[in-house]
Amino acid sequence: MKDIAEIRADFPILNRKVYNKPLVYFDNGATTQKPQCVIDAVTEVYTTYNANIHRGVHFLSDMSSEAYENAREKVRSFINAGKREEVVFTSGTTGSINGIAFSFGERYIKPGDEIIISHLEHHANIVPWQMMCERKGAVLRVIPINNAGEIILEEYLKMLSSKTKLVSVTQVSNALGTVLPVNEIIAAAHSVNVPVLIDGAQGIQHGVVDMKTMDCDFYVFSSHKIYGPTGIGILYGKEKWLSELPPFQGGGDMVDKVTFEKTTYNELPFKFEAGTMNYPGAIGLARALDYVNSIGRENIAIMEKELLSYTTEKLSGINGLKIYGNSVRKISIISFLLKDIHQYDAGMILDKMGIAVRTGTHCSQPVMDRYGIDGTIRASICFYNTKEEIDTLATGIEKVISMFS
Repeated sequence: MKDIAEIRADFPILNRKVYNKPLVYFDNGATTQKPQCVIDAVTEVYTTYNANIHRGVHFLSDMSSEAYENAREKVRSFINAGKREEVVFTSGTTGSINGIAFSFGERYIKPGDEIIISHLEHHANIVPWQMMCERKGAVLRVIPINNAGEIILEEYLKMLSSKTKLVSVTQVSNALGTVLPVNEIIAAAHSVNVPVLIDGAQGIQHGVVDMKTMDCDFYVFSSHKIYGPTGIGILYGKEKWLSELPPFQGGGDMVDKVTFEKTTYNELPFKFEAGTMNYPGAIGLARALDYVNSIGRENIAIMEKELLSYTTEKLSGINGLKIYGNSVRKISIISFLLKDIHQYDAGMILDKMGIAVRTGTHCSQPVMDRYGIDGTIRASICFYNTKEEIDTLATGIEKVISMFS
């Protein structure tokens, strides 16, 4: 395995300076940085074989199509899905959830039906379901959380009923880092024949994700969260569901035959891939997954667990700093506030020190409302970060506190 210096050398942006100080990047929950191999893979598409996929018979189109479909197989293997046909390329997590919310709603939901989500959801796993409920007359139910930022599983079990048509929950809270008990959530839903969608935007990059073990019905994630390009993501769906659901977009390539009287749709997965897809992004994502595998997902989980422990200990020792989200099971996200200092002020000052953190609600306003706050400072850490950078963050926070004291 590479040492940390070799790993960091793979990411060119980590060598740059901000305000004449070395960049300390702790905003990985928003987007991860890209290794040179991913940048090279996308550049190679545009410089050597750029052509639209599937619809051409010429050399470049064949190359591009082959690379695109090879990328689909890479994703299938990475998440251990049963079939390539179950892997659909989308614009990202948000696009995937919106697509399922529309298609599932159109096919299965009627007035009075219920959709269950949790209090820990990102807006992308709240708003599409609200829109669907408004459109179809359905009811959105929310699993509550405790003070540690963990869902109350007993309350969820009480919610499941004959009215429940779908459960859609995040694998990991982007605001608090809480890892949800998705296996238990899925098993309970399946015991009453209810399908489950898992938002893997914050889960895919922090450990091994296995569709056969997890057994969810849908799993969605974004490339840019796992060291790949922006603008591309994945919708995994079990074949039985994808076969039954209507497409959520119409256009080229997702059709079989088009007349003015009637259109029939293409086979899976193309039924859900309308128009010119982001094939350079898909190819870049495949390269990112190769890179993650070269480091080792188990190794990444171990490194990030150690960094989380170190950060928690370091920040907990700072007087006036309060951490939000103290679940026993969490990934390397630390969400905190400094007493009497607004998160934006703290974030802007840290930025001048070259330290990139995220401030605000993190697109999870209901989480903030649960704690009676208007946002937090979030340091989201990944395997290319170092303990020295965490020390820099701690020192920076202490400087912020001293400025306001």
